[in-house]
Amino acid sequence: MQRRTVLPALLATAALVAGALPAQAQPTWPTRPVHIVVPAPAGSSLDIIARLLGERLKDRWGQPVVVDNKPGAGGMLGVDVAAKARDEGHTLALGFNGPIAFAPFMYRKMPYDPARDLVPVVMTTSQPNVLAVNVNLPVKTTQEFVAWVKQQNGKMNYSSLGIGSSSHLTMELLLSQTGLTGTHVPYNGSPPAALAVAQGDTDATFTTAPALLNHVKAGKVRLLAVSAAQVPDSLKGLPTLADGGVKGVESMAWNGLFVATGTPEAVVQKINADVNAALADPQLRTVMDNQGLTVVGGTQADFRRLLEAESRRWGAVIERIGLKLD
Repeated sequence: MQRRTVLPALLATAALVAGALPAQAQPTWPTRPVHIVVPAPAGSSLDIIARLLGERLKDRWGQPVVVDNKPGAGGMLGVDVAAKARDEGHTLALGFNGPIAFAPFMYRKMPYDPARDLVPVVMTTSQPNVLAVNVNLPVKTTQEFVAWVKQQNGKMNYSSLGIGSSSHLTMELLLSQTGLTGTHVPYNGSPPAALAVAQGDTDATFTTAPALLNHVKAGKVRLLAVSAAQVPDSLKGLPTLADGGVKGVESMAWNGLFVATGTPEAVVQKINADVNAALADPQLRTVMDNQGLTVVGGTQADFRRLLEAESRRWGAVIERIGLKLD
């Protein structure tokens, strides 16, 4: 037999043998507890998502799902843990805009390269940022907020859930679009950023609804508008920023699961399928909707397309406003 015909014959034989192997001979995953690294503190929207998923995935996987909160460095601290893991997908990160799509355009040096070191697995949720202010501010609309900020001559300060986060960039974009200035006060996550507004330590913030709702109920924080073209059902009654006269400021705080490059493709596909199944649970969807979180899910390709689009769009914004960090 000629050499060029031997290899195809061997490959065909190998495929038949592999297909004939009993199910128990196929590799299994997971073989030990799975860790979901959340680059945000307990009580944040990311933490809520990870714990809701973990409760459902542990039964599917037959292993504990451990949520590890590692806030810091604008989310890069936690994402870096997953990027450097070499455990065949037993360590995942619940990444979000900042440390994945924004950071490469802002930081001169990062501990990981999102494109090289991470594999996007599945998008989990997406939600608009909400413009919120301390109730003692004399503003009830976006227009009144813009007018008030102008009167402060740069003395307005705002909190965010970290440098380079969607929370941070959304406010910077609003200030840029309106020709105004303010002082950025970064925190490690949305709960302390929201608390800062509730206590009057900062005047305003852009963040997702879960961290704000308890302060709204307590009469400490007022919600003004959402940073989306369409208002989600969970936030019906709020106008958009565009309704308030501020055009071109739309941002969604999305998140999703990532594993380290080199994770077997079969494992990546299994995680994607199992997470999609968990996200389809009506009870989980109801809980997330009540928290202002919109369930997304979808394929790896869907998630990758979103990442590419977000990087292009916000990379241009970051360049325009000149945000560069060491």
